[in-house]
Amino acid sequence: MPSDQEPIPSAGTPAHPTRASGLRKGYLFGLGAFSWWGVIVPMYFWALTDDGLGNADPFEILAQRIVFGLPVLLAMLAFSRQFGPFLRAITAWTSLRVLIPSTVLIAINWYFFIWAVSNGTVSHASLGYYINPLVSVALGFLFLGERLSIAQWVAVVFALCAIAVLTWAEGRIPFVSIILPISFGTYGLLRKRANVGPTVGLTFEMMLLLPVSAALLVWLEHDGRGVFLNGPGWVSALMVLGGIVTIVPMICFTAAARLLPLSVLGMLQYLAPSLQLIVATLVIGEHFPPEKWVAFGLIWCAIAVFTADAIRGARRTRRDRAGSRAAAPSGATEMLE
Repeated sequence: MPSDQEPIPSAGTPAHPTRASGLRKGYLFGLGAFSWWGVIVPMYFWALTDDGLGNADPFEILAQRIVFGLPVLLAMLAFSRQFGPFLRAITAWTSLRVLIPSTVLIAINWYFFIWAVSNGTVSHASLGYYINPLVSVALGFLFLGERLSIAQWVAVVFALCAIAVLTWAEGRIPFVSIILPISFGTYGLLRKRANVGPTVGLTFEMMLLLPVSAALLVWLEHDGRGVFLNGPGWVSALMVLGGIVTIVPMICFTAAARLLPLSVLGMLQYLAPSLQLIVATLVIGEHFPPEKWVAFGLIWCAIAVFTADAIRGARRTRRDRAGSRAAAPSGATEMLE
């Protein structure tokens, strides 16, 4: 994501028309991406895996997602004329040593989300994606030497308590709530070290996964568990659309990241797990005992503490920058800008 985002104009300050238009488009793209991930994606996987509907194996859906998603990504590379950066990325060891392990991590993340939907535990996936920003902060602390504020430590403790309560309520560790944020958080940590764009990186990851996906489809077909072209026609049609379902929110997210401040994008990301929770309760019909709501109450407390700390940090940074500009001579001010 770009780091040179424009700040949102403060109240009472007239916004430049072009900047305001860009912000409006950014909000629309951001809302579209996270709403898609929150509603369309879980509903899509639920329709394909539910016993009374598609009854497809999660491995088959993962494989079909890659098989039908790769052509869409290759078309995007051609349209945006990024084959040059793509070829440079797949022939440079500095990129390969990051993209190869990131491929494993994204495959794990995708599979376990599909598995969670197929097993009626979308709420566990939702909890995991609520935790994801906290896992990213913890990974920064462990591997990048970043210091955690007191508020961030408090938020992490709240998140751990949420996992503990959910474990007690259900009598088993909600491993999906742990695997999803750790796999995606580590994936993000690795991708920060790869000097490639999101489309280039994802295309290469899907190309690496293509042989494994083809082998999975052959194995499932031989085992009699393949649904594609063997089940109802609408199931096969939905599987063909797997590439579109995967790529559309990525395009929207990339556009939003270019148009919105990262702080706003970070706030919007909580829309996806919130909508997933609604889908879990109203559509899939997951059982929610009071203890489960306590777990989500704890994670919402963690998010509130984490977000308030992030807002305070952003305001402090803006004040420091404003003070630096005010204190600098006119020539130095021009250099700062």
